[in-house]
Amino acid sequence: MTDALVLPLFDKPVKLLFSVARDHDCADLLSGALAQAAAAGAEVEVIELPRALELPALVAMAERQARFDGHVVIGQSDTAAEIGRTLALIGLQGASVGNAVVAGPEQATEAAGRDACLAALHLIAISRKWAGQTKGIGFRP
Repeated sequence: MTDALVLPLFDKPVKLLFSVARDHDCADLLSGALAQAAAAGAEVEVIELPRALELPALVAMAERQARFDGHVVIGQSDTAAEIGRTLALIGLQGASVGNAVVAGPEQATEAAGRDACLAALHLIAISRKWAGQTKGIGFRP
């Protein structure tokens, strides 16, 4: 077993969007994620959708139209693997996404919610760290 990652420190506030599907009981997932966000001092906005399948669309929409530092996606669905692949594609475009969409109720734990939030927080920290760095190539105005 590996040691747990420590909570990253931030020099300015973090704003997270929690996208939550309500078609199954996700209370433990949400509780764990909210606790982790509170420990980091993050501001959280929760948006609920009736089904998990639309969660990636909400994250993509928020990336284009809103100002969130990162996303925590929470739900339970038989299509969890497909949702995860779609969220990974959104992440490859630069979004900081923690995925807590699980396939069954036995996986819908507070720990899974905490881990997803922690993943998003670490991606935000890395993104902020690298945001000001350049590779020293290209044109300067």
